[in-house]
Amino acid sequence: MSWREGSRPGRGRSGVKRRYSRFVALRIRPAGRGVRRATGGPELPERWLLAEWPAAESEPVQFWLSNLPSGMLLATLVRPARLRRRIEHDYREMKQALGLAHFEGRTWAGWHHHVTLVSVAHAFCTLQRLARHPKDPARA
Repeated sequence: MSWREGSRPGRGRSGVKRRYSRFVALRIRPAGRGVRRATGGPELPERWLLAEWPAAESEPVQFWLSNLPSGMLLATLVRPARLRRRIEHDYREMKQALGLAHFEGRTWAGWHHHVTLVSVAHAFCTLQRLARHPKDPARA
């Protein structure tokens, strides 16, 4: 087992290189009589156990189970686990800033129309955010 540094070294405001998290992935076989009964077999298939240990913490803080095939690179396992935060952020932005939670209609067509327009607005905002350089001043 070896830990892999999760983020590329960068220069913080202090000018010191820093890393944010370390990750490790282990092949495990989940245990438990209830789980074995549900699958109907004597042994469960192997799974990945992915753990994240931030540099500022005294022990790992996040754990994920994955059914991706064996032989996957650690970076390939970390990417979807870390993507969850981005998805939650986008959903929160769609609900609060773009009005996804404000639908009060009663028809499927009306709800579908509302969700489509919110999704298009989110795509537009994302493209605008990606089109400008992060250090450019905000437009008025």
